[in-house]
Amino acid sequence: MSIGTALAQDMETNDTEAFQQALEQDGFTVQEGDLGFFDTIRLLEEGVLPSAYGNNPTTKYLIYFVPPAPGYEVDERISGLTNTLGIGGNTTPFWNLGPDEAVVFVGRTPPECRYFSYDNYVIHRTVGNERRWVFANFADPINNLVIKTEGTPDGASGDPFNQTTIIIITADRGIDQRIRDAAESAGYSNNTINTQVLPSVMLNMGVENDSDTFASFIRPALFNDTQAEENYINNTPATIFRITPNNTTELDPYDYPELRVRGTGKTEFDLMDDLEELRVAILERYNESNATELPISVWAPVGTDAIQRGINVLGPNNDAAYLWTANQTISSPTPPFFDTSEYYPFLRDPAITLGNDSNESIIVYGVNHVATGKAMYSNFAIYGADTWNGVRAISDADFSGSAEEYLPDNPNAKYLYAYKLSRNCSEDDQYCYEVPYGQGAYGLELDQPFFIGFRIYLENSTKTGPAYSEIVYDRAIKFDPMSSGNMSS
Repeated sequence: MSIGTALAQDMETNDTEAFQQALEQDGFTVQEGDLGFFDTIRLLEEGVLPSAYGNNPTTKYLIYFVPPAPGYEVDERISGLTNTLGIGGNTTPFWNLGPDEAVVFVGRTPPECRYFSYDNYVIHRTVGNERRWVFANFADPINNLVIKTEGTPDGASGDPFNQTTIIIITADRGIDQRIRDAAESAGYSNNTINTQVLPSVMLNMGVENDSDTFASFIRPALFNDTQAEENYINNTPATIFRITPNNTTELDPYDYPELRVRGTGKTEFDLMDDLEELRVAILERYNESNATELPISVWAPVGTDAIQRGINVLGPNNDAAYLWTANQTISSPTPPFFDTSEYYPFLRDPAITLGNDSNESIIVYGVNHVATGKAMYSNFAIYGADTWNGVRAISDADFSGSAEEYLPDNPNAKYLYAYKLSRNCSEDDQYCYEVPYGQGAYGLELDQPFFIGFRIYLENSTKTGPAYSEIVYDRAIKFDPMSSGNMSS
């Protein structure tokens, strides 16, 4: 760390302390929380969670660990989770919030990366007499294209990376303004302060057992520097506060926030003929194998759909479009900490597996959504269909240019991709990933059914996810040795 960096961090610490003192002088109880890597694979491996819940391997999710409301304690199961992740103190990743409270992030944004966002979720909700896991977003995230920081004041264009910012999560206008006033008195500029609204019209605010439980995630993806990534994930230069008024306040709840609109009217469908040409070339290259073209559909509906229906959607983000190799969208109501192996049997029957035969493989192909301008990054990941453990994500950085070996004379090949998944990649397979096995949740066993999940993140011109009506869906073909006789095209 340079002397200048250390000095800057010391100054930020002083500002944070002054901010806390200003809040306390204004009649708030301020409790400090924590930030940590929410490693679902580790939690699955150590038996704390029954599933990895469709983790995105491109992203190391940072989650806010928030103290409970004054006078409340964290329950035993959550304590086990936080202890496994190495988070000390009386904090929880899943927290209630009163209508006059706030949770505040104050610190630095991620270092330079392809994408980052701050997003909030309803984790648990009481529906009738049932407590359910819904894991649903309810508004737009703050992403690197819209965030207010020192480098992007009032959300102007500039440098949003490694910049000081404040993010206030609250349902109440009056609380938000008081927090902003305290921040300004501590030296923070108002044009670096963001508010994420908890819409009371949709949410069950409160600290009682039947109130909604929330979680807040930071999603940084594809860092430019791996050392900077490691430093940020393991020692995030930020503080989390839970802020509670000492006296009853008159509520002034926010309305539901305006959403960014998906879609530009420009589609990828002019590439359909080229994509069919690529499909034929792939089938011809592997014509000595049995081919099964996997189904494809939207993976998860939007979070507000889940909230209204009381179903579980496993943490979507309005900045992305989600596809998977299945012919149904997730739609089940589930209990808290549910076991994914008990749901969605169509992912496992008929079972698609990846054996160790050198002639057995999967070719994932489609339109490169980054090349067409529909995404800032896109990826696909392979998952165990029972525990939903994302083993590895292949991003556009990995597969860019990969279709040209199939279509050397097609000028539109640069807008397509084709990538191989196998247990045995040859030296000639430049665009191939060897899927590991015998590594528990960090791999995919030879007899373990799988699915492939696709993510298409953030259209630059709309600053939100691309419209499903404007993208060409990604695809996958499973190839098996001809002698197996158990697959058909």
